[in-house]
Amino acid sequence: MPAMTLSPLVEALKPSATLAAAAKARELKNKGVKVLDFTLGEPDFNTPEHIQAAAIEAMKAGKTHYTPSGGIAELKEAVCRAYKRDYNLDYAPNQVLISNGAKHSIHNVLATLCGPGDEVIIPTPYWVSYGALVELTGAVPVLVETTEASGFVMTAAQFEAAITPRTKLLLLNNPSNPTGAAYTPAQLEALAKVAVARNIPVLSDEIYEKLIYPGSEFRSFASFGPEVKALTIIVSGVSKAYAMTGWRIGWTIGPAAIIKAMDNLQSQETSNPCSISQYAAVTALDGPQESVEAMRVVFERRREYSLSRLRPWQERFGVTCPPPGGAFYMFFNISSMLNQPLAGGKIAKDASEFCTILLEEAHVALVTGDAFGAPGFVRLSFATDDETLKQGFDAIEKFLASAGSAS
Repeated sequence: MPAMTLSPLVEALKPSATLAAAAKARELKNKGVKVLDFTLGEPDFNTPEHIQAAAIEAMKAGKTHYTPSGGIAELKEAVCRAYKRDYNLDYAPNQVLISNGAKHSIHNVLATLCGPGDEVIIPTPYWVSYGALVELTGAVPVLVETTEASGFVMTAAQFEAAITPRTKLLLLNNPSNPTGAAYTPAQLEALAKVAVARNIPVLSDEIYEKLIYPGSEFRSFASFGPEVKALTIIVSGVSKAYAMTGWRIGWTIGPAAIIKAMDNLQSQETSNPCSISQYAAVTALDGPQESVEAMRVVFERRREYSLSRLRPWQERFGVTCPPPGGAFYMFFNISSMLNQPLAGGKIAKDASEFCTILLEEAHVALVTGDAFGAPGFVRLSFATDDETLKQGFDAIEKFLASAGSAS
């Protein structure tokens, strides 16, 4: 009988760094240790009540059966209405595919368009799953390094320089996880001009589109004219804006032929997204939008608090952090704290070891920038309550102050 062996592509996969960090924190919690956990990118709010009520109503109405593989017509139409309302973009339902969360949507796009030998351009720092999802298709991630000085924004010149005859796609995340970087309309337009000139499709991950802070402006990548729109595949969903992470509803919007091919793929993978979640998402998009802004205002306040705690660290510890324009992350540079004694006399050679020592000694869980293609950085999610945030910054500050450079 032949031995069971893993696929080389799956064998090479690394576990999600954010989930791995959360698992480490959970291990300590299970031992009775109080851990201040800032690892997961998930709103700490409950799904708004009117959306919950829509799900209950759908269940009572018997909406508990299979739906079309690519989603119910009502939700596709709601997505079209939302993009017309919010961004003045016209789409038809046959240009929309509903999937099991935005991550599934991204997988669908990559699996439909990419294959062995293809290249996908990804600016770094980048969300941990991008590289893995590209590699699962046999394609190669082409990582374009952005810098803290640039605000972690890829320039049009960098995009142009990364293009080769094998380039299949640009994968752009705006606003960004992990950095919170929000591209300006001018920066996006410059990238769009390159995409059109070189005929490069753009997968625009816009899942944090509703979480934008003063001084920043969101523009959907598809909004820069018909030629750009024809090359753009938008991915988004209800998880961040409506606090619906567990409902698992994302969508893809793009050229009808690509959407049809993705629907064929999805029909073989998952049959359909959860029926109840789809009806709840209709209400999320069509119903009152005040809860979206109310949550954004709370995140903005937490952002300001986090920045107020981080600013003094530059002078005291050499720790720096560009202000995020969107999302709910602080991505700060702790390279000044490496290769010197920290709490307990332990020495961290890289950001991963720094996070391990911080968890062990200060019981604070962050995610290493190594996983995001950004050595020397760590990510803190401020999607948590105010008291936990305060305690976390107090504990990190005490930990930093214990280092040799702070004496």
